[in-house]
Amino acid sequence: MSIDPRVALQSLTSALEEHLAAASARRSDGDPAVEAAFFAVADAFEVYDDALYEAYGEVTPLQVIDEDDDEDEDDIDDEEDLEILQNSES
Repeated sequence: MSIDPRVALQSLTSALEEHLAAASARRSDGDPAVEAAFFAVADAFEVYDDALYEAYGEVTPLQVIDEDDDEDEDDIDDEEDLEILQNSES
């Protein structure tokens, strides 16, 4: 049974709002409420992206990054990336 993309979008929006509320009320770096809200956003986004694809054959330009993927990203020099981006826009 497929999910209506509008319903999935509403769930994603709610998850984002809950994440903002948790982040603004953060009690510590490892606040479990923020972590739970983070994962709720990731889950809601994946449901939305799947529903959008099933209904319209379309996807968003966003991607949920695993912690394993994030380790590879640590090797990338942000200033170098910014310079490449700026040069490509010229």
